[in-house]
Amino acid sequence: MSRSAGRRADPARRAAYRVLRRVSDEDAYANLALAHEAAGLSPRDAAFATELTFGTCRALGTYDAILQAVSKRPLAELDPPVLDLLRLGSHQLLAMRVPQHAAVDSTVALAKAEVGPRITGFVNAVLRKVAGDSLAGWVDWLTADADPRDALALATQHPRWIVDAWADALGQPGEAELRAALEADNRAPVNHLVVRPGLAAVSELGGEPARYSPFGAYASGAPGGVPAVAEGRAGVQDEGSQLVALALSRVAAPSGPWLDLCAGPGGKAALLAGLAIEAGTRLVAGELQPHRARLVAQNLAGYATDANAPVALVADGTRPGWAPGSFAKVMADVPCSGLGALRRRPEARWRRQPSDIDDLAGLQIALLHSALAAAAPGGVVAYVTCSPHLDETRGVLATAGEAEILPAADYLPEVPDAAVGDFVQLWPHRHGTDAMFLALLRVGGG
Repeated sequence: MSRSAGRRADPARRAAYRVLRRVSDEDAYANLALAHEAAGLSPRDAAFATELTFGTCRALGTYDAILQAVSKRPLAELDPPVLDLLRLGSHQLLAMRVPQHAAVDSTVALAKAEVGPRITGFVNAVLRKVAGDSLAGWVDWLTADADPRDALALATQHPRWIVDAWADALGQPGEAELRAALEADNRAPVNHLVVRPGLAAVSELGGEPARYSPFGAYASGAPGGVPAVAEGRAGVQDEGSQLVALALSRVAAPSGPWLDLCAGPGGKAALLAGLAIEAGTRLVAGELQPHRARLVAQNLAGYATDANAPVALVADGTRPGWAPGSFAKVMADVPCSGLGALRRRPEARWRRQPSDIDDLAGLQIALLHSALAAAAPGGVVAYVTCSPHLDETRGVLATAGEAEILPAADYLPEVPDAAVGDFVQLWPHRHGTDAMFLALLRVGGG
C-alpha cells in the first residue's frame, strides 16, 4: 500500500488545483480565482497555494515539454484534469522546496480526491520520472540541439514568439540582457501604491518611497491595510502607470479640460484627476463598459466636492460624444495584449497568441486617431500601452499623420535608460515597473 493511498488532499494543494482547472477550462484570471478558492485558508496555506498556483501557471509550457518527454501518451490525449495535476506536481518537484516523496504522494492523494483512484498509478509513475532530473537538467536535455532562442524560451518559461517580440523591442540586445528581461518577468512584483494628489501624502503609504514617481511607494502586506488605500485617498498602481501620467501632466498645453479616453478601471484616471485639479482644470474619464465605468467613478469619488470635480462617463472612445478639439490633454491608454504585465498575470503568456496582436491593431489605431481628434489645437496626446510589442507601439504610431511626436523621455528626466528614440519604454529588469510604452504627440494648429 502506497503512502498516499490513505492520505487526504491538503487544502492548499486542492485550492491551487481548482484554480488551475478554472484557468484551463474557463480562461479565468488566476489571481481572481485564487482569491475565491483560498478564502478561509491559514496564512501559511494561502502562501503555499499562491506560489503553487502562480508558479505552475508561469511555467506551464516548460512543464508541458518535460511531461511530454516522460509520458508515453501525447498530452493532447490526456484528460485536462489529469494534465493539470501533473503540472502542479511538476512545479513542486522542480521549483519548490518540497521533498520528492511529499510532492509525489500529495499529488497522488489530490488525484484520488479530485478525479478518482483510476488515475493515481499513472500520476505516480509520470511524476517519479519527472523527479529523475532537476529543472535545469531537463531544460539542458530538451534543448541540446535546439535553436538558441528556443532554448532561451524554454529556460525562461516564455513562448518563443514573446521572446522574439521582447528582443525586437529591446533593439536586438545581447543574450545577457534579453535573459535578464525575461527572468525579471518571472519575479512577482512588490505592491506599488499611489496617492491621489491633494488627498494623501506618500508618507501615509508606509514602505519605501518609489524610486521615480513622486506619488508612489513600495509596500509589503495587504494594500487594504493601509488606511489611505482603504479610505480611497490612495490606490494600487504600478509605478510605470504613474510615470506615464506624470509625463503627460508636465507637457505644456493650452488651457482646458483633460480627457482619459479608456479610463477603466480608474487608477490612472484618479491620478490624472488630482493633477488636473492642481493645474486648475478638470478631467473627463470615458469608459466603454458600464461596470468598468462604475469602478472609474469609485476611484474618482475622493474629488467629488472639488470645484473641478472629475466626470466619469460611459463612452465609446472610437465614437465619442464630445466635440472635436475639446481637450487640452488626452490620455489614450489603449486596450492591448498586456505583454508588459505578464509578471502580474502569470497565465497570460500561454493564453495570448500572435494573432491577438493583429486583432487589436485596428482598435488601437482607431483610438489613437480619436484621441488626436479630441485634442485642441496645440493640445497633447499620450499614447500608452502596457506592451512593448512593436506592432502595438511604433507600428500604431506610424499612422499618426501630421501630429508632432515629442521627445517623451525629456518629460521623465529622473528615469534612466528609458528613451527609445522619441518614445519611452520602461522595463521590469531596468526600472522595476511593468513594460509600459509612452509616446507624446502634439496636435497642430496651436
